[in-house]
Amino acid sequence: MNILHVVQAYYPFQEQGGPVVKVRALASNAAQHAHRVTVLTADLGLANKPEMANRLDKCTWGSRLVLDGVEVVYLPTITRYRALTVNRHVIDFSRDRLDQFEMVHFYGLYDLLGPIVAHFCRRLGISYVVEPMGMYRPIDRSLISKRIWHRVFGRSFLRGSNRLVATSEAEQEEFLSGGIPSPKIVVRYNGIDKNLSCTSSTRGAFRAKWNLPPNEPLILFLSRLIPRKGADVLIEAFAQACPENGRLVIAGPEGEPKYGAYLKKCARESGVEARIVFTGPLYDEEKRAMLEDTDIFALPSRYENFANVAAEAIACRIPVIISDACGISSLVSGVAGLVIPLTRAALAQAIESLICDRDLYERLQQGCPTVAAQLDWSLLSAQMENCYAEVLAENGGHSRSSR
Repeated sequence: MNILHVVQAYYPFQEQGGPVVKVRALASNAAQHAHRVTVLTADLGLANKPEMANRLDKCTWGSRLVLDGVEVVYLPTITRYRALTVNRHVIDFSRDRLDQFEMVHFYGLYDLLGPIVAHFCRRLGISYVVEPMGMYRPIDRSLISKRIWHRVFGRSFLRGSNRLVATSEAEQEEFLSGGIPSPKIVVRYNGIDKNLSCTSSTRGAFRAKWNLPPNEPLILFLSRLIPRKGADVLIEAFAQACPENGRLVIAGPEGEPKYGAYLKKCARESGVEARIVFTGPLYDEEKRAMLEDTDIFALPSRYENFANVAAEAIACRIPVIISDACGISSLVSGVAGLVIPLTRAALAQAIESLICDRDLYERLQQGCPTVAAQLDWSLLSAQMENCYAEVLAENGGHSRSSR
């Protein structure tokens, strides 16, 4: 099968969050299963990634890279506003290459890349699926702009899709509430990088680097620093649950201007500034070392269609505390972590429980492999490929050779 993945951000732009990891995992696993896979994405600043200089080739539509057996095409970006880009050659690519693909998988909403390519898919009769990645219901900022996008682009984009992919049962309910027919929805969880699992090889290195005592509990928040993720509530709850002992690490890129400064202000006002470390974004080995030294992972998000970082913590056998607004909560609750209502009191109580109740901590730690086993990317990728095959069968097996 010839498969095209269309996504606004891809490797090496890891600062754009979980979608970069997700799409790379799905694409590389499909390539390992003998499919021909291409990723079409935006150039978000390859010139600022010196490690990529010798790996890229120029092509008709921009820059090209072969990574993990996957062809990646980066379209030049003319202008950019947050996640939305205007990309040169997207129409040229669609005219030149699109009829080579049997299936197209779009990730995310509120960009122009997806709707333009989807327009050509509909013209050419090419099947496609859309994975909104938690964006189906407009939340956070720019609500008026998002509603305009839905009116101008979203209706035809979503109506023309053969399937919508929900990453949790909670997101599935959003689709149903929005009028999407049940047969058009497929639920496929996000997975865990099989190479992420932590060992003891570098245990203690992260604490030593950041001058954190080895004998105090370390609570980790790892995500983009935006209001929706709830780091502000976590700081207050940490101050209540750990007034004298314990360390809190806030890690991740700043996703909202000046929000990092706001969180530091919260730390000062809560009286625990000296025991909170803001590391900024950490990737690869630095991230692994941080997870190895973590005792408790906390993500009190106000909304999360899945919660990839919680899954990554679970893969490292770290009990998690998440809000009931996280899509992964149905897998986690009572097995690998605690699911709580998003209040400071509930969060503080959960932190105290995992620090003080050793039996509870060990039971949840032992349950982590059970959850992790359900989130193997090779299994989830195979599920996605079965979905593609089902769609093609419904459409009479349409492919380039049959059009």
